[in-house]
Amino acid sequence: MTPGAATIVVLDGFTLNPGDNPWDAVAAQASLTVYDRTAEPLVVARARPADILLTNKTPLAAAALAQLPALRFIGVLATGYNIVDVVAARHRGIPVSNVPEYGTDSVAQHVFALLLELCHRVGEHNGAVHAGEWTASPDFCFWKAPPIELAGLTMGIIGCGRIGRRVAAMATAFGMRVIAAGHVQTPGDGVERAGVDAVFARSDVVSLHCPLTPENTGFVNRELLHRMKPTAFFINTARGGLVDEAALAAALNAGELAGAAIDVVSVEPLRVDNPLLDARNCIITPHLAWASLAARRRLMTQTARNIAAFLSGRPINVVN
Repeated sequence: MTPGAATIVVLDGFTLNPGDNPWDAVAAQASLTVYDRTAEPLVVARARPADILLTNKTPLAAAALAQLPALRFIGVLATGYNIVDVVAARHRGIPVSNVPEYGTDSVAQHVFALLLELCHRVGEHNGAVHAGEWTASPDFCFWKAPPIELAGLTMGIIGCGRIGRRVAAMATAFGMRVIAAGHVQTPGDGVERAGVDAVFARSDVVSLHCPLTPENTGFVNRELLHRMKPTAFFINTARGGLVDEAALAAALNAGELAGAAIDVVSVEPLRVDNPLLDARNCIITPHLAWASLAARRRLMTQTARNIAAFLSGRPINVVN
């Protein structure tokens, strides 16, 4: 395909560029149309002119792809690509590329923001101080719950990709032991390998860093959660669909876990009937672990590179 002659359509560009991250690098590749958001009934009509289609969380199912004869390339504005029917795209000869590394540092940092909040309850204590509780205290200090020291505890990681390995390095810096389930990476990195059941049973903190697939949907279920220590924390910054949310809420409410912190849920935006909203000691953030400006700039830059590589006939970061 000749650069400059192609048409690019972005279906849901607002989260990548809410006004602080211009599309210039992508627009330099071809004619560009950006929609902030696209509801499902509008997907085909908006995507039909596209040779190159970019999506973050707008689904591209097989039925929609079948109605897009001009489509030649799909770029996912994220690392996870479960939003696209990659098998249907492959059958059409349409490469699907993702951006695999842009958010590693930001997501790993968010894991520890969540974990440290569970350990120290900074927000709760700040609120108590501003409500006058420290002023009224007869002692020089007080706490709603004693802080928890991470050194010497065990961090369990499910998924040993880039983010999982970065979380392991940060955990080590905090003095934690690390065990992980997933593909073996560099030997001698100080991370013990174990099965999923063992990671859940032995860890003081379990953090998910695996992609969502049909095979692992809901794998964090009642039986697996029951293996965890009652003093343990559960963290999910990967995909909400990995977790049986009703089972997690039940475990928290029964005191079978000390707490959970999640940045993702099975249906986003969060629905009012999600059981985790009312669960005991459950911190929820709105899928923002990836969204630092530094990370979004890297995502924009690599998306432009993915498009340029496709237009040159040598697509990169192809997932199908």
